[in-house]
Amino acid sequence: MTEPPIFGSASTATTNDQTRRTNLSLILSLVHHRGSLTRAELARVTGLNRSTVATLTGQLGELELLYETSPGTSTTVGRPSSHVHANPATAALAVNPEIDAITIGLVGLGGRVIKRIRYPTQRIPSAQEATNIAAAVIDGMRGELDSVYRIVGVGVAVPGLVRAEDGLVTYAPHLGWNDEPIARMIADATGYPVWAANDASLGAGGELLFGAGRGSIDLLYLNGGSSGIGGGVVTGGQLLTGTDGYAGELGHTLVNSAGVRCHCGAIGCLETEVSRQRLLDAAGLDVVGLDGVGLDGGDGDELEAALAESRDPAVGAEVDRQIGFLSVALRNAVNVLNPERIVLGGFLATLHSLAPERLAQAVRADALDGPAHDVHISAAGLGSNLLMIGAAELAFSGLLADPARVAAKPSGLLASDA
Repeated sequence: MTEPPIFGSASTATTNDQTRRTNLSLILSLVHHRGSLTRAELARVTGLNRSTVATLTGQLGELELLYETSPGTSTTVGRPSSHVHANPATAALAVNPEIDAITIGLVGLGGRVIKRIRYPTQRIPSAQEATNIAAAVIDGMRGELDSVYRIVGVGVAVPGLVRAEDGLVTYAPHLGWNDEPIARMIADATGYPVWAANDASLGAGGELLFGAGRGSIDLLYLNGGSSGIGGGVVTGGQLLTGTDGYAGELGHTLVNSAGVRCHCGAIGCLETEVSRQRLLDAAGLDVVGLDGVGLDGGDGDELEAALAESRDPAVGAEVDRQIGFLSVALRNAVNVLNPERIVLGGFLATLHSLAPERLAQAVRADALDGPAHDVHISAAGLGSNLLMIGAAELAFSGLLADPARVAAKPSGLLASDA
């Protein structure tokens, strides 16, 4: 005879388990994104009681995701609270292919870049060449990775359009990539789970969580690199992705109807008028820089110094011209998106640093009074580590969503998956 169902027990168990998983995710995400917090602070932020927080941090400690340190001295009334830290031994790898280099990073839980290796290339790498370089660098780190770290996966920051569901690069014009399954290729080459997304979108997320955008819920991020200009938009605290993950291509905003034709086919796009190469040419710098080392599109310290120190009127005119066209694009974005903050990365941060007030004044003068009054424009806070942190966050996302499951076995796009 069939046993009657037992109402309540299974449902309660399922509900309790889901609540536990949700709370584990909440605690781990807070410590990962905000840095070291005390148990008391975690209780205050989450609304959970201190005994529940102690249980959760203990479970995450057993999973080797968090660790606690003694509170030391305290001037507050009551027993001091332990400090809870993210364990950087749980880490993610990050890969950023560009037209002149492949950069590979190791990022620990908590958002700290442990290692960053930039591998210059003699020509624009194909998807297969980028995969081979990334895999070779990672293989060179394998002994350290296997003995010291638990790697949850690889995040790839691509300067192009990337399909969110499977990491297919549908179009990366500066790299010359079309329909390249870069996530699958790197997974096959390394054996790690791999996720891929647009580099500027990942940069926006990195700045929102760890950099100049921390605390904002409406953010526009624009990055200027050797592959052009890309953007990421955060609205209501969520990354704006669009239907297929392609949202934020602000490099193709019209800024000059009398401009030159862009590779996308349109006339006068932002990235044809505001260009790192034009700045290098104006400053008299070869693309490999004065010291023979390739200039990093995410850093650009040498370029910034050369532009700031130049007394050549032609250099000043080129900087002014680019700031003018950049302000047109930012004015349009302010009117359409009404962001709280605009964060500029790469060589756009260089332009901002050369004339921060001039750029802000130009945007305020031309944009609508309401949104222009409230927006704050600043340089990215994470510097050359930005895309490493942003790409790693892509790999950490599954772990943060369900620590108990992923800590036991990483999931994602595996080499063995069909």
